[in-house]
Amino acid sequence: MKKQISVIIVNYNGKKYNDACIASILNSTIKEQLRIVVVDNFSTDDSLEALRGKWGAHKQVHILALDDNYGFSKANNEGIRYSMEQGIDYYFLLNNDTEIEPDTIERMFLSGQEKNAIVVPKVLYADRRDVIWCAGGTFTPVIKKTVQSGFNQRDNGQYDKSGACLFANGCAFLLSRQIVEKIGFLDERFFLYYEDVEYSMRAARNNIGVYYCAEAVVYHKVNGSTGGNEKPANAYYITRNWLLCNRLHMRGNGKISGKLQFPLFAIYFICNRFAWLFIWFMQGKRTMCTALIEGIRDFRRENWGKMRENLHIRR
Repeated sequence: MKKQISVIIVNYNGKKYNDACIASILNSTIKEQLRIVVVDNFSTDDSLEALRGKWGAHKQVHILALDDNYGFSKANNEGIRYSMEQGIDYYFLLNNDTEIEPDTIERMFLSGQEKNAIVVPKVLYADRRDVIWCAGGTFTPVIKKTVQSGFNQRDNGQYDKSGACLFANGCAFLLSRQIVEKIGFLDERFFLYYEDVEYSMRAARNNIGVYYCAEAVVYHKVNGSTGGNEKPANAYYITRNWLLCNRLHMRGNGKISGKLQFPLFAIYFICNRFAWLFIWFMQGKRTMCTALIEGIRDFRRENWGKMRENLHIRR
């Protein structure tokens, strides 16, 4: 029997993206092996009703409706757990603001079986399909800042060679039951942003590789699922989760001792955040400044998950 693959899509108010994403998946070369699990994160538009109306009766589509917005990590974890219960051993986590080529999943699946690694595709901008958004990725040596390979470069074949990398962008990656059982699920403390960074770092610490499959192509409507980075809530999550991720994984690798690595990162972090505070203050974006400061405070208080409603930050 051919292995089944669960394509897990998280929806939060994504009505304008869902149909195109699902249709592209169902146009796959290995369509018969696929099961699509759409996890609705308590959408407040009518996207859940639209999903049920168009796809609810489709034998290859299952819709999980959550009773609150639990964030990216928990929603994907619920999709993985459901898929495991159905006896499915491979999970392709895919943003709903994407479309894929017909052979994308097949190529990633074959690479995953061969390499026993988390597999990532070449991701191009949906509205500029000759420009790369992410072709695998890595981390800078000291502060472990993510670097998306090929970011904003014209695709002239310079990233057409598959191979090992370090960073699995949460926009699209495939993993197996074996990997989940070894390193666990996505960390639900993050809610939004940096969960993919933490998972990539955790994989490396457990000798699980990330493999860039250049032949697999995904088209991404960048920031469609999150609404863009110029939102106070996003400034909050990026600030808090950046600190959390690096605290978890800066334990002294290579030539820099564990006592020194996080302080070096902290210096960079402070400079970076103060620069943004100054920019936003001068632009009159006071809620962005408030969100950033609250992100730091909640990191120190160890307030994780969803941003507290009583922060009174306009989203």
